[in-house]
Amino acid sequence: MKVYTKKGDKGKTGLIGGTRVLKSSLRIDSYGTVDELNSYIGLLRDNSISDDFKKELIFIQDRLFTLGSWLASDPEKSKMVLPEIKTEDIEQLENSIDKMEEELEPMKFFVLPGGHQTVSFCHIARCVCRRAERLVVALDAEAEQNPVIIAFLNRLSDYLFVYSRYLTHKLGAEEIPWVPQK
Repeated sequence: MKVYTKKGDKGKTGLIGGTRVLKSSLRIDSYGTVDELNSYIGLLRDNSISDDFKKELIFIQDRLFTLGSWLASDPEKSKMVLPEIKTEDIEQLENSIDKMEEELEPMKFFVLPGGHQTVSFCHIARCVCRRAERLVVALDAEAEQNPVIIAFLNRLSDYLFVYSRYLTHKLGAEEIPWVPQK
């Protein structure tokens, strides 16, 4: 199988199910941003983090591939059986958030992203996750999507924020509060 097919040379690509759409379509932007997010999660995983979190990030990457396959599918034409995205996946993120928060001081202020390179990668992933969520919400307004997809992305951005704070704590990095200028 060749990597290049030349079918996309005129600005269209195929969805699962065979429908051809412009590469600039909201559907393509949505799953392309989920793919970008998955790459940032991989970058985060490549840092010095615990094996437990590496396994958790691999779980997240798997779920993002599943989300991407749903977003890349023409719901009216695809006959392919896709892996499921489930509420249990969201619950797994919530359980991890709760566990991390047990070790953190309660939030009293907004924090400035940064403090350590790994923390910064986590914040970048969080921002890309929020963008993916916004795009999928816009796509949902055009063509109804599985609501679990939007909920998963929403919870994942929460997870990434809490994980950035957890990493800040574990790495001994400084958490700098945002103090608005007067």
